[in-house]
Amino acid sequence: MDIEQQAKAFAETVVKLKAEIGKVIVGHGEIVDKTLIGFVTGGHILLEGVPGLGKTMLVRTLADAVEVTFSRIQFTPDLMPADITGTNIVVEEDGRRRFEFQKGPIFGNIILADEINRATPKTQSALLEAMQEGSVTFAGHTFRFEQPFFVLATQNPIEMEGTYPLPEAQLDRFMFKLDVKSPSVAELASIFEGTTGAEKKQAGKVVDGKRILEMRALAEQVPIAQHLNEYVARIVLATHPESPEAAGIVKQFVRVGSSPRGGQAIIKGAKMVALARGRYNVSADDIRECAFPALRHRLILNFEGEAEGIKPDEVIAKVLEHVPDIPERVRRL
Repeated sequence: MDIEQQAKAFAETVVKLKAEIGKVIVGHGEIVDKTLIGFVTGGHILLEGVPGLGKTMLVRTLADAVEVTFSRIQFTPDLMPADITGTNIVVEEDGRRRFEFQKGPIFGNIILADEINRATPKTQSALLEAMQEGSVTFAGHTFRFEQPFFVLATQNPIEMEGTYPLPEAQLDRFMFKLDVKSPSVAELASIFEGTTGAEKKQAGKVVDGKRILEMRALAEQVPIAQHLNEYVARIVLATHPESPEAAGIVKQFVRVGSSPRGGQAIIKGAKMVALARGRYNVSADDIRECAFPALRHRLILNFEGEAEGIKPDEVIAKVLEHVPDIPERVRRL
């Protein structure tokens, strides 16, 4: 199968996945698109929104559409790291006792970390190695996860009591942060129609884990032009207030800019966007589309920015206006 056929098959699989998810999830088209980007490319997603908007249902529906293992972890203040990663248990055989590692719920393919900001920092940190390395180390032994491995975490932005905000180091492990908005009147009416009747819709299986890994391998091979690679680098540098590339709004309102992971997330996402649209090359529009979810949780505003009520998306929009997609040296040629 040549590249064009592979790209076409890739796009067709994405359409099928979205169609199955759309049977259950009404609206939230962009959220579904970006969640699939994270799942296929091996990134992790942080969903933020008030209760009842379908965040948990989205990841359950994704798990229904893909033939892989699904695990849900409900984060609470009394949850301990061993409740996530697993622990040694005593096993007795032939009159002898030995320790055996009992795997925790993190050993799955699709992991729902529900209300992640309700757990203590000690427990939240149990996810760091898992999300970054795809493994758990316990008692000197490293246990690797079966791929694909995908963490989708949810958090409530308005509830403060009994919550522990995610530290910047952990936020940086998420490929995208997606803000889940309230549905429109038409979408609400459709939700009511589909959830209050006798018939409950459910997504059917579309692909298995092996197909997802094949799609991931193809997405990694998508070429990106040198000037677009540099475009992403300039975008990332433009979020740093001390950088000569920084936009004016960044110098005024941002304390810390994006890490290199932000640029990596943009490029990985842009490659997937290109393939999902039947193209085997990345465009500047693909990059700009992925800049918002990849950078919004990686910008730390200063006191003035917080006092003025500046939103990270406002800063990113100004950065994209400030940074040209074609460098000046290329324009002069």
